[in-house]
Amino acid sequence: MAFLPSARPPLSLPGFEHIRRSWNNTYEAFAARLMPGEYYVTPHDEGVYTTLGSCISACIRDRATGIGGMNHFMLPASGDPDGWKSTSLSASTRYGNFAMEHLINVILKNGGKRQNLEVKLFGGGRILANMTDVGMRNIAFARDYLKTEGLSVVAEDVGSIYPRMVVYFPTTGKVKVKRLRSLHNNTIAEQETRYLSTLDAKPVGGEIELF
Repeated sequence: MAFLPSARPPLSLPGFEHIRRSWNNTYEAFAARLMPGEYYVTPHDEGVYTTLGSCISACIRDRATGIGGMNHFMLPASGDPDGWKSTSLSASTRYGNFAMEHLINVILKNGGKRQNLEVKLFGGGRILANMTDVGMRNIAFARDYLKTEGLSVVAEDVGSIYPRMVVYFPTTGKVKVKRLRSLHNNTIAEQETRYLSTLDAKPVGGEIELF
């Protein structure tokens, strides 16, 4: 069903009411905008988009039903990126764990099947001048996590020096990626630096219900 610009966006799944959605004339669809630390899952024919610098977005969907979504996360500056598989998880690795598990679990809770999941990975650019390893640490974590979980990455655009605008349509699996010019770097770097400071100051709490 096609949505008119004057119509309201489709009803969001419980827990995602706070995510900003608006009509996108370019794609003739509603689209949800993600900020760092957010994720969004939808069963509807709508897009999910975000801007990435050093952060990572995993786009995951059930290829049979079309339900899927995107996250936007970064590991905090402290912690061992290889330690997330151990029984004693640092705040750094636990945060990445949360970002991936919450996205996957909501898809599974709403009818997705693990055997049908396909993953596309984006981001991890080298844009933070004083922390050149942040993007690579995020990429390494995401790849290792997905490999351990038995989920294959069918497409990716990661690394390099560019920030990216990513638009994902879970119902079809299509992704539009635009590499942004360097003039956007300062704005994105400032946003991600503030985000890193927040992560280091507020360790992850709570538990994950695994499926």
